[in-house]
Amino acid sequence: MSMCRITVIALVAATLAGCGDHTPPAPPARPVRALTVERGATGETLSLTGQIKAQVQESLAFRLDGRLIERRIFVGDSVKAGQVIGRLDPQIQQNNLRQTQANLSAARGQLLQARNDFERQQKLLDTGYTPRSRFDQAQQALQTAEAQVNSVQAQLRSAEEQLGYTELRADSAGTVIAVGAEPGEVAAAGRMIVQVAQDGGRDAVFDVPAQIMRTSSRDVVVDIALTDDPKIKAAGRVRETAPQADPVTRTFQVKIGLIDPPKAMRLGTTVTGRITLEAPAGIELPASALTQAEGHPAVWVVDPQAQTVSLRTVEVLRYDSATVVIAQGLDNGETVVTAGVQVLRPGQKVRLLGDAK
Repeated sequence: MSMCRITVIALVAATLAGCGDHTPPAPPARPVRALTVERGATGETLSLTGQIKAQVQESLAFRLDGRLIERRIFVGDSVKAGQVIGRLDPQIQQNNLRQTQANLSAARGQLLQARNDFERQQKLLDTGYTPRSRFDQAQQALQTAEAQVNSVQAQLRSAEEQLGYTELRADSAGTVIAVGAEPGEVAAAGRMIVQVAQDGGRDAVFDVPAQIMRTSSRDVVVDIALTDDPKIKAAGRVRETAPQADPVTRTFQVKIGLIDPPKAMRLGTTVTGRITLEAPAGIELPASALTQAEGHPAVWVVDPQAQTVSLRTVEVLRYDSATVVIAQGLDNGETVVTAGVQVLRPGQKVRLLGDAK
């Protein structure tokens, strides 16, 4: 074998030997952001500002039209049940009552005359001195007169009621919180003259966002405190919830019935209500953590030992604008990738950026 051939063979062998020992470098771990999931033991504490109001507020109004000649009550005054609040000009009703009384007197006179005639005709009929037709005529006149008296008596009761309606009285004890008409004005029937907050129960009234309405329970104790003096406190429970949201604020009015409120919680005072929401039913994740696996929702779960990821299908309880709530598929303490999910593959090594909690 020539020296040239030996040299070529040696070079080729060395090259092949070098190729057999070369191992391609492992791909670098992909940096991702992740968090460790856990189910909260308690929900968050929420604070809202509201106002103290009476549980029952009544608007007092006249039942008929008229000119208001007197209103004895002003805002802030206390009233008792049956107390006169205001008066209308009663001239028309008094005239109607007098006229009806006169009509009743005339009807009673006609009744007396018809009764006397009937009794006379009855005696004459028994002795045969009057025809039957004349007796029937007297009997019919008596019945007509009695019906007329009954009708006018009903009109008299109505006229007395109409006169009574010119006085406005309080139905129950309470405090005047608003007035709607001044003396000298013509008040239409049904127009609010005064508004009274009845004595008794007190509510703390709040405007609650719709999201809280969905997640909170009605049977929960709410801590109420004066905004300007948090040491003055009371407890309450949800008594009434508005069936629909306010068209402007899109919030729901919620009334919290106070349990033994202190005297310092007067009508109109500003209070702060604190409530601890229920723990979420599932595990909340950023919406960026969600991907798909064979058409089903899935997330990337990090193996803490190998620092690799695996794709796991999950069941989504609720989608929100920035978050998703996972109902099933994850356990407490597992680490889920929240950013970079679209470029991962099963078994890929990752490097967590920052704190995973």
